[in-house]
Amino acid sequence: MNATAPLVIDNATLPDGRRGMRVLALDGRIAAIGPAAAAQPLPAGAQWLDAQGWLLSPPFVDAHFHLDATLSHGLPRVNASGTLLEGIALWGELKPLLTEEAIAERALAYCDWAVARGLLAIRSHVDICDDRLLAVRALLAVKRQVAPYLDLQLVAFPQDGLLRSPGALANLQRALDLGVDVIGGIPHFERTQAEGAESVRILCELAAARGLPVDMHCDESDDPQSRHIETLAFHTQRLGLQGRVTGSHLTSMHSMDNYYASKLLPLIAESQVHVVANPLINITLQGRHDHYPKRRGMTRVPELLAAGVNVAFGHDCVMDPWYSFGSACMLEVAAMGLHLAQMTSSLGQRQCFDAVTVNAARVLGLPGYGLAVGGRADAVLLQARTPEEAIRLRAQRLAVVRGGAVVARMAPATAELALPGRPASVDFTRQPPG
Repeated sequence: MNATAPLVIDNATLPDGRRGMRVLALDGRIAAIGPAAAAQPLPAGAQWLDAQGWLLSPPFVDAHFHLDATLSHGLPRVNASGTLLEGIALWGELKPLLTEEAIAERALAYCDWAVARGLLAIRSHVDICDDRLLAVRALLAVKRQVAPYLDLQLVAFPQDGLLRSPGALANLQRALDLGVDVIGGIPHFERTQAEGAESVRILCELAAARGLPVDMHCDESDDPQSRHIETLAFHTQRLGLQGRVTGSHLTSMHSMDNYYASKLLPLIAESQVHVVANPLINITLQGRHDHYPKRRGMTRVPELLAAGVNVAFGHDCVMDPWYSFGSACMLEVAAMGLHLAQMTSSLGQRQCFDAVTVNAARVLGLPGYGLAVGGRADAVLLQARTPEEAIRLRAQRLAVVRGGAVVARMAPATAELALPGRPASVDFTRQPPG
């Protein structure tokens, strides 16, 4: 989006703790960042936004989503068991009823939600196991329509299994020819471990031949013997795909024994495979076959980070056959990840904020992302003083900036009280003493 005038954001707090900062955007790029008190006079014709000390963050990024299924909850029925497998079966019932128009309409509505919440980049998996490729065509059209204000990457995803579903490989290649960006897979859904491993090999070799990234649903299971991430890391190194491959979910790592995990963690790090956890969905779908104690299901986020792996979070689903909740709020995703992984230290909270911003941007390979001179003038102004507070409050998005233009605003969250002897309003951002 081309800004029509310079934009100046004054008196901002940045995620690194700098306060009273001015950010100047010119021609869609960040031209300067520095203390507002020492800044030059405003450029002629500039738009001015007073941040009033609130937190200015780079925009949120969702590293794992399913835009073709979003907002379809209740069609043609509700997932009664709440399980992953019933969700897949329900999606299979819905697919014959889909139209390009309905998919596009729901996807565009979700993109509106996303922009309003400061979510300006999404990587969405799109099912290619329907020979009509309706979802592919619909989302490619949506991608073109939203490009001025939202970065949308599409992953060719064989939901029913690359080898298990007849024609899936041919459909996947057709989707890539149409312009889909990333190669996906689901090895744990193949009929056997051997076929799952073979699907990983085929897909990684296809990615190497086409020069494309890989993002694979991998080991989304409570089965500790589901170990396709090991195969994915191996082929990543064999084919020289380091930094271009993502393993999504990896929930089986939650159930693996520590000895095997101690071998697996450095292998993932050495192969430079990104990892995307999906906290809201992992805690909802995993452990469904347990009685008590129940497993949490999310992969080993703190251990992966400590091993040097880039870990991001995704929303995964919103109001679809797998999950009946959600509102495009990546701070909700970060909060659930923080709780599931028990990352309650100050460092842990910052890492969870990074998982929905800078780390997720690294997964998508977004050029010019971040609050730095020369970068894209994309940002979100949050009604919070720190990233930790933003997560705690699910902070209001006071302004969303894309390409140096304000594309969304929210009114500050306030509450009026009528209590004897008490203030007339409540301040949820009040800091504890000391």
